[in-house]
Amino acid sequence: MSKIDYRHIGKNSERIDARDIVTGKAIFLDDYRGTPTTELLYGHALRCPLPAAKITKIDISKAEALPGVHAVLYYGNMPEMCEGWGMSVPPIVPVLRETAQYVGDAVALVAADTIQIAEAACDLIDIEYEELPHVYHTTEAVKPDAPLVHKEFETNVIPAVPFVGEDMLMHLRRGDPDKAFEECDYVVEGENDYGARGVPMPVEPGGIILHYDQGKLKCWAAAQGVHVTQMSLSGKTNNTPAEVTVFNIGGGFANKGMYLTLSSYAAVLSVATDRPVKFSVTRTGQMLLHERRIGLYMKGKIGIKDGLVHAVKGVCYLDSGSLNGCGQWQMGVGLGECQVAFGKCQNWDIEGQLVMTNKSHSGPVRGFGGQEIKAVLMPLTMQAVRKANIDPLEFFINNFAQTGDGWYWRDQTWYDCREQDYVPAMRATAEKFGWKEKWKGWDKPTRVNGHKAIGVGVSVHGNADVGEDTSIAYVRIDLMRGFVYLHSAIVETGNGQHSNLRKYAAEVLNIPLEKVIFPMTVDTEKTPFDMGVCGSRCTLTTGTAVTRAAEDARRQLLNAASRKLHASPDDLDTRDGYVFYKNRPGVHFTWDAFIEHFGEQITGIGKYSADYSKSNFSIFFAEVEVDLDTGFTKLVKITSGTDVGQIIDPATLEMQAHGGFGAAAIDTGILDESVLDSSTGHTMTSNMIDYKWRTFNDFPPFDFVALESLPEISRFKAVGFGEISGAAGPAAIMMAISNAIGRDFCHYPATPESVLKALKRV
Repeated sequence: MSKIDYRHIGKNSERIDARDIVTGKAIFLDDYRGTPTTELLYGHALRCPLPAAKITKIDISKAEALPGVHAVLYYGNMPEMCEGWGMSVPPIVPVLRETAQYVGDAVALVAADTIQIAEAACDLIDIEYEELPHVYHTTEAVKPDAPLVHKEFETNVIPAVPFVGEDMLMHLRRGDPDKAFEECDYVVEGENDYGARGVPMPVEPGGIILHYDQGKLKCWAAAQGVHVTQMSLSGKTNNTPAEVTVFNIGGGFANKGMYLTLSSYAAVLSVATDRPVKFSVTRTGQMLLHERRIGLYMKGKIGIKDGLVHAVKGVCYLDSGSLNGCGQWQMGVGLGECQVAFGKCQNWDIEGQLVMTNKSHSGPVRGFGGQEIKAVLMPLTMQAVRKANIDPLEFFINNFAQTGDGWYWRDQTWYDCREQDYVPAMRATAEKFGWKEKWKGWDKPTRVNGHKAIGVGVSVHGNADVGEDTSIAYVRIDLMRGFVYLHSAIVETGNGQHSNLRKYAAEVLNIPLEKVIFPMTVDTEKTPFDMGVCGSRCTLTTGTAVTRAAEDARRQLLNAASRKLHASPDDLDTRDGYVFYKNRPGVHFTWDAFIEHFGEQITGIGKYSADYSKSNFSIFFAEVEVDLDTGFTKLVKITSGTDVGQIIDPATLEMQAHGGFGAAAIDTGILDESVLDSSTGHTMTSNMIDYKWRTFNDFPPFDFVALESLPEISRFKAVGFGEISGAAGPAAIMMAISNAIGRDFCHYPATPESVLKALKRV
């Protein structure tokens, strides 16, 4: 199929929020000060300094007496209304309790006129603890005699419960792996750990405002999905009705969805004060107290037959920390993504366990289960590929799922893969990187310059969440003024979502972009349901809903015109706010000519329903330089490639490709690490100096390849890429280091000490 030269789709355009952002006019959560009649209070928490403890004494009298303090809560004086409110999934962990489960766990909450007063009040609380036994590692936490993190659970393994109405895929079983291993040419066993639990750090740290008012929770949040936040709030508050409003978002990295603890803290304080309460974190708070990436340890066995993965067996322990808001969902998606990468494999037995430890809580982060499990599965698989002496590029080309393959997704439903062939993207990206010239074979550096060795690696990623869940959109034509209003629950997280979605409506109705109005503030009261910004889903799911809504509005417009013009709708068309005869384009009429009643408008409705039959794709090539004397590893060059079906906005796409660095993806392989002091339970990386993160000046040379295969999946044939843009990077870096130093290596992140240990120099 030949590519269409669209009016808006596939072309760069100025973002609708660009001028407001650079001039300071854009509204963020910190600009909101409460309703005109109700002043905002500020919440703060007194946090436990021990990894596990029981409160033996607490005196809040001095804090309560401080001027400007409106409430001081602890486990003994919680509002009766909040009885049964909880956290985690299932939400059975009390918001405040007699025990603390990690360093930083809240033991008391204060609401005051200013954040400074709230902080001072926390300092006035007299509290004493008895330290309790604790456990940090999943392999220890699953033992029968391990200390219980929460007494509300019988074990430290969170039970598999229906999540968002689905029974999640927690144990992937297909075929007969034991028999299949007997048929394999090469089999390896081993274990890998992706346990650094990196911290995504958007420019705007997390924050939320809650007001319990007349039996309803009103919420204003820096959240990536208004309806997801609404479901989360209702689920943890005995199904209390909730309304959610979101302004601009200063970046998300998928980390602004659940607000696992902050929302609960703000909610109970609002009940206690009958005022809206804001609870937010500072940059340090983001690094220590907000949801961080899950850890994942896997012990597995991989078998290869005729160059294809033939059998996989193992157990994955997902380290949730003390709490997790969506771990079962993350495990289900991760197990689905394994099948996408090894699409030819028919024999699987991977058991997933969601394990609690006495570390800070975890939640959704860019990569959402798939990146974590691939980071441990891919290096283990590469040991078998190394044994078989297969070029890893050819291995991925032959194994990645194509049309005719399939997978069980998170809902345990089977999906036949369709409209999928990413081999051209793999080969085009490999050529751009120079793989043929740089690849010298397994455990062989590309070149050695004195005490510095250069190595290359490659890995792939794909995620069928591009078709995730329901999206509904309205497109409303104001016939009198000639404007089109787009109503969708997608929030603007800084990636240009609003600007790109406008293109779908403008393209269908053939009007200038500036004629499409998309309100930047989104809420659950006025916008139809959408799962929000996650999983690279918006391009296909919301884009299709908007397209169908615009098509519905266009159909109604031409039907109305046909009645007045006494012509068939098929003989009419519209452009730039005019309707005209196709065979007489010079005869045209403005939209308002077809108003039958004063104030009449046209509203089109579009819907997309979940379909996990196609994945997106990313291939990542890494070239690293390893100092064999110091163990220091440097990224020398990277090349990333994909096939997005149809590019919506070239600049946005490239920005997403670059956005895979930082704590979100690539640098979890080489830099990002939350360092835990196991003797005290304290996280030692609480600032941007101790937490190693790449600066812009240290950005390596970067090439990007994007093909457009135009699959028949929607009118505009586009599939999202953002979330997975760097997800294959960590595993590719492990391979590159292995080849540079001449021996198998897998340690996240690749610290100098770990490299020297692999070289047996420490």
